[in-house]
Parts: sequence; structure tokens; C-alpha cells
Amino acid sequence: MCWYCGSPITAREPFGRSLLCPDCGKDIRACRSCRFYRPGARGDCAEPNAEPPIDKERANFCDWFSLDRKFRGETAGLKGDAEKANARAASARAAFDDLFG
Repeated sequence: MCWYCGSPITAREPFGRSLLCPDCGKDIRACRSCRFYRPGARGDCAEPNAEPPIDKERANFCDWFSLDRKFRGETAGLKGDAEKANARAASARAAFDDLFG
């Protein structure tokens, strides 16, 4: 399922770097989809051996990428979870910008 819009992804793992969401066009093999993605951790990544890229929403070549289990499955309830996560991330970014911008 897409981390951005919650649309089902029919491709099987391992995902290629060029895999895009068929609905919104966002990269699927990106930090935002990874099970190690942890905002606030060093480089927003919980994998200590990874070298996280700057842009967490773009495709990358990380050897540690593994789809987060919250993005597996195709139920309607999970789409709402992705939308809530996006809203929380946007809110956090806005708070950061207000504080330091």
C-alpha cells in the first residue's frame, strides 16, 4: 500500500527503485515506506548501519529497505492510517518551521 495515498500496491517484494504508486505517482521504495523509518531518530532511520538519504520521500538504493508491515495489505482501514500519518508528519513539519523558520 502506498505510504502517501494508501492505494494498494500489487507488485511483489523486492520492490525495484523505479516502482511508483499507480494512483499518486509517489515512489514506493522510499524511506517513508520502510520498516526502519523513525522520524526523530538519527537520520530518521532506526537501522544503525544504514546511510539514510536526505529526501525520505524519493526512491533510493538502501540495502536495508524492507516494507513496513503497516503498508502491507489492502484493507480500507489502512488507507486511513496512511492519511493520519501524513497529517501528523505535516503538523510536525509546520511546528518545526514555526519554531526555527
